[in-house]
Amino acid sequence: MKAIGIIPARFGSSRFPGKPLADIKGKTMIRRVYEQASLSKALSDVVVATDDDRIMKEVKSFGGKSIMTGGHHKSGTDRCFEALEKLGSNWDVVVNIQGDEPFIHPEQIDEVVKCFDNKTVQISTLCHKIEEPRVLQQASIVKVVRNTKGQALYFSRSPIPFFREDGGKPWTQKFDYMKHIGIYAYRAEVLKELVKLAPSSLELAESLEQLRWLENGYSINVEVTHKESVSIDTPEDLQKIL
Repeated sequence: MKAIGIIPARFGSSRFPGKPLADIKGKTMIRRVYEQASLSKALSDVVVATDDDRIMKEVKSFGGKSIMTGGHHKSGTDRCFEALEKLGSNWDVVVNIQGDEPFIHPEQIDEVVKCFDNKTVQISTLCHKIEEPRVLQQASIVKVVRNTKGQALYFSRSPIPFFREDGGKPWTQKFDYMKHIGIYAYRAEVLKELVKLAPSSLELAESLEQLRWLENGYSINVEVTHKESVSIDTPEDLQKIL
């Protein structure tokens, strides 16, 4: 099974313009993501998919691989697919590695790829147990609930499930709430189908692309990871880790 890691990296983020080139203790964010992804044992190759010459130049400067993609893409999934088509190789699994996670653990990439040892898996992702009750109320933290087979039932920005009668205890003491870790892996043929889907009603309500896939009948395998993941969404997030 051949797996490739693709890191979508656009320059024009509305909340953090130029984010891939932000300096993190002497290295750009995109370089840190690339170097971490390259440590994965499950990937045969890693490439940055970008829409900007400045990012291409930066990746080239540290010896990484990159490919130019269009500026019209609305999601990393779409950008990954264009990159896959341009690469022209026969890949079995494509891993969409978020370009704003400079400290992603290579083991997490290995975990999502290993899921495809099961021939029925279409899409895989990760989750991590939420320990702090306050996190449940943060809309920026996506939560996921799974069925007994480890497949996603639903993703939400709200706490799920909702306890109608909580008995005064923190909900995190009553249920294993899970934070979604935003790394996705797809079978190449499934990715080709996903990019043809129109935005769905649930996706538009929650602003979560993965709900489009669920609403259209695709299954998403969700593995529990014991490693925390830190994403940088705003300049303020960056200051917290410096």
